[in-house]
Amino acid sequence: MTARKLPPGDRPLKTLERVLSKAGLGSRSEARSWIAAGRVSVNDRVVRDSDHWIDLELDRVTFDGQPLGSTKRIYLLLHKPVGYLTTYRDPEGRPTVYDLLPDRGQYVFPVGRLDLDTSGLLIMTNDAQFAEGMTNPDYHVPKTYLVKASIPLRDEQLDQLRHGIELRDGPTRPAIVTRADPRTFEITITEGRNRQVRRIVESLGAKVEKLTRIAIGALRIDLEPGTVRELTEDELRALQRRD
Repeated sequence: MTARKLPPGDRPLKTLERVLSKAGLGSRSEARSWIAAGRVSVNDRVVRDSDHWIDLELDRVTFDGQPLGSTKRIYLLLHKPVGYLTTYRDPEGRPTVYDLLPDRGQYVFPVGRLDLDTSGLLIMTNDAQFAEGMTNPDYHVPKTYLVKASIPLRDEQLDQLRHGIELRDGPTRPAIVTRADPRTFEITITEGRNRQVRRIVESLGAKVEKLTRIAIGALRIDLEPGTVRELTEDELRALQRRD
């Protein structure tokens, strides 16, 4: 089933199944089964259509009679290793980031994604509003990556990244780039395009041999691969600060 056409206007609308998932209750497939079973109401009326549009500011959604948003908020910082998928479940049985998380009795979802061959920092939460603020490019949340290229890159090539480079989906924003050695550099970007760092390196005629996200905002990597910890209140405040 495909979602109904988005109503006109610019109000914050999401499908019902996505609202449940982003509220930290479970995966989208689990949300669809709950909706079909009649366990979800919108404005005191049972809704069985997973694609029903929800106005996040006006509609009242309940699950088993309890309003969304009443669960404890969870904020986890994970050092994702290479070889783990940023998804809830893989049809091929490959390991996912959920295999690394402690069982807290509540569903959390990743804030953004790291692909299979990328390691580094990944935030997991059940707070949809926080996740939106972290991933929305309008908020310019910086993310820093350590990149090892397949060949040495010239200074003028790195300068291209500092000024922005043209990709298939448009020019990139200027990046902060610091060289570590002829093949390795740090790059800080404020966008979240699909495989962006790999694509900009490829545009320079090279390939990425190793890619690690080493920072999100002021958070620097301080975990061993495969380990997880809770974010502190100070870290949360720093991430949510909009200067």
